[in-house]
Amino acid sequence: MILLSFAVIGQAVGLFAVTNVDDIVVLALFFAQGAGHRHAARTIAAGQYLGFAAILGVAVAAAFGATFLPEPAVAYLGLLPLALGIRAAVQAWRHRRDADESPDARPGGPRTLEVAAVTFANGGDNIGVYVPVFATAGIGGMSVYVVVFLALLALWIAAGRYFATRPLVARALSRWGHVLLPVVLIGIGLLILVEGGAFGL
Repeated sequence: MILLSFAVIGQAVGLFAVTNVDDIVVLALFFAQGAGHRHAARTIAAGQYLGFAAILGVAVAAAFGATFLPEPAVAYLGLLPLALGIRAAVQAWRHRRDADESPDARPGGPRTLEVAAVTFANGGDNIGVYVPVFATAGIGGMSVYVVVFLALLALWIAAGRYFATRPLVARALSRWGHVLLPVVLIGIGLLILVEGGAFGL
């Protein structure tokens, strides 16, 4: 029984790492965007947990037979990061001459719902991976997966913050983060749309 639990924990750790490795980059960009803004870390963490909780909620419900999110609709989740990326690009363009201002003077600290929307959209394809795993794990195994995922999410947030605050990375993100964030968000959005075959792509 104990060996079985350890096996499930190990599988949960592996599954989370494989399906969320790209989130560390996005988190680092959000932390760079929030540098100098009060409560930015709390806002990003809350948004990440909110978005990931929505992913888990849909996956758990689908594992029990509820299909709140039809498979063809998953592709259109790409519209969320695409729209946020375009919005961030427009803001960066409008404030392109504000580079010498202090971080507090610049607009655009990350908002909880924006982080949640990007997290949910970026992890939308994870739902298709989680559902069969949850469905075959049973209630006990599913509970272990959820607990491990939520614990690892804190580690992912810490890793994103760590990378964003390393001197070399911080300097690069401080200089180019306002460009990288919209590029990454637009890229994620387009990738989700294309891979999902949205609009006949």
